Amino acid sequence: MSIANILNDRFSVRAFRPEPVAADVLQEIFTAAQQAPSNCNVQPWQTYVVSGEKKDKLKNLLVGTVMKQQAPNPDFNWKVAYDGIHRERQFGSANALYTSMDIAREDKMKRNMAMLRNWAFFDAPHVAFFTMDTYLDIMGAVDIGIYAQTLTLLLKEKGIDSCMQGALGQFPDPIREFLGLPEGRGVLFGMSFGYADENAPANKCRTDRAELTDAVTFVS
Repeated sequence: MSIANILNDRFSVRAFRPEPVAADVLQEIFTAAQQAPSNCNVQPWQTYVVSGEKKDKLKNLLVGTVMKQQAPNPDFNWKVAYDGIHRERQFGSANALYTSMDIAREDKMKRNMAMLRNWAFFDAPHVAFFTMDTYLDIMGAVDIGIYAQTLTLLLKEKGIDSCMQGALGQFPDPIREFLGLPEGRGVLFGMSFGYADENAPANKCRTDRAELTDAVTFVS
């Protein structure tokens, strides 16, 4: 499958079947992802893949933390307030998801429960946390984004679905303690992955993309 076909085929999966990805396949994919480019080849990513009983234990810790309704305390700046066209796209994305799940805009309880599933990893058999040294700031974040995109394309090439989740960087304390992260290391974001539950309403959601002329300017 070509990269273009993979890009057209993949979407953010928010419901997974329970069966795990074979360990040798995970080793192959994450080894290949090491070829991702980075600024000055610093390779800042320190990725933690959590599966099985450990994943379930961490899920319970995170869900319990979020349900306390405390304010998020991310290791990095997640305080961007979208405006203009970016806010319109944000609302459009949320509307597409909740419409696919038949959740009305005014049904706050169902929306909150749907949001909570982020920290339950959408029942995926695996979750990856992308961490890096906090001093790297935006330069490190750029490299992590490139690495994560490389990873999700490699996963999809093997028929494995995923969902990138900024939400998994909002409450890093239980993650940091659970994984034993060293001082000065932060959780940037996470990714749930596995095999999609094709019958789940959430996986019927699709979002649109801007026209090329709105996104790219060719200068010659």
